[in-house]
Amino acid sequence: MDRLLEYVNRHPFLVSLAVALLLAIIAFELRARRMGFAALPPQDAIRLMNQGAAVYDLRAAEAFAAGHISNAKHLAADQLDKAADVLKKYREKFLVIYCEDGNASASLARRLHAAGFTKTFNLRGGLATWRADGLPLVR
Repeated sequence: MDRLLEYVNRHPFLVSLAVALLLAIIAFELRARRMGFAALPPQDAIRLMNQGAAVYDLRAAEAFAAGHISNAKHLAADQLDKAADVLKKYREKFLVIYCEDGNASASLARRLHAAGFTKTFNLRGGLATWRADGLPLVR
């Protein structure tokens, strides 16, 4: 223990750098877990959609009209606060939600899960990942 204290006293820059790196790693991991809550890659989302999952788009109406996933319904921004009431018929059914980058939909997925929606999933990476994988959109 004395040698550790001696090392800390002789190398404060290295010790503070190591602590900063450790904190950055912890913050990154916590953020990744928070963003990845109930997240599905596009291929798994397609499987759920083929099994009858409902799909909701959280983007602005203009973005939805410009292109969205087939059979997706639009959920307006003013409905996000009361989404549990709007989507109550999907409480026990598969539900896939997405936005442009996956941030807003991950947040909504956490809120819906807390409200008792056990089969709600977020499209990992949002529509940006869907497009990057070359998957089709409808207008």
